[in-house]
Amino acid sequence: MRFQLTEDQRDLRAGVRELLRGRFGRDALRAAVDSGEPVDRELWRELGEAGFFALRVPEEAGGVGLGLPEAVLVFEEAGRVLLPGPLVATELAAGSVPAAAEGAAVVTAPDLSGGLVAYLAEADVLLGAATGGEEPVRSVDPLTPLHRVPGARPPEAWRAEGALLTAALQVGSALATCGTAVRYAGEREQFGQPVGAFQAVKHLCAEMLVRAEVARTAVYAAAVTGAAGEVAAAKLLADEAAVRNARDCLQVHGGMGFTWEADVHLHLKRAWVRAEQWMTAREAEEVLAGELLATL
Repeated sequence: MRFQLTEDQRDLRAGVRELLRGRFGRDALRAAVDSGEPVDRELWRELGEAGFFALRVPEEAGGVGLGLPEAVLVFEEAGRVLLPGPLVATELAAGSVPAAAEGAAVVTAPDLSGGLVAYLAEADVLLGAATGGEEPVRSVDPLTPLHRVPGARPPEAWRAEGALLTAALQVGSALATCGTAVRYAGEREQFGQPVGAFQAVKHLCAEMLVRAEVARTAVYAAAVTGAAGEVAAAKLLADEAAVRNARDCLQVHGGMGFTWEADVHLHLKRAWVRAEQWMTAREAEEVLAGELLATL
């Protein structure tokens, strides 16, 4: 069976890509890292006005009235540019939390194990936990501040959709690092020729592309079916693609990739954090193992 995006879906993806390229390009990313301010309120409102958070809110409620497949396409583009902020929680809360759909409210929720909450200080609304006694926790990603909140637990009703949207972010990151590695391999020269001409580098780039495309296919399929096992598989594949592609991109860049000036490390650090959000590898494996046992 052959699946293709509709013209409307392609237009949606292109529009979001153009918006994010203009409003959150590399300079904006580095400025956010340097300033330590991960949530740009003005940009957040612009995203709300563009329908980023209201994609799945019914039209009669003032939303766009689309579905999970379209949301996945939009979040993939956000993952490409490493757009920070509690994107998943705010999208899931749109329609139930006032002003979330419009981007006038930033919503967060416990989406990590151990009672960790991302973007607590930047959020207007915290779901699934009560404030009080929270402690800051050092995060590996400079644009994902973390707090430990006593008694915080991820909202179970949102776990599957939260995992899938996070997987879409991971896919976007995996595709971005693949593209970055290929461009660098074509520009950087050693021994009088581009490093991309060397077989080892070719193999790395080819493996990155396959990894990202397999994960993207799994995410798209899970967005259509909504099946628990497919969501778990999509999260596993997307996490692996994001982390391993960032590592391979570092290797293609050589010593340059490990410098603060390169953006590759930001993709790797964000991928590490997202791999622990909404559904960890262990939790996804348990879901898949349960489904396999049910077939025996």
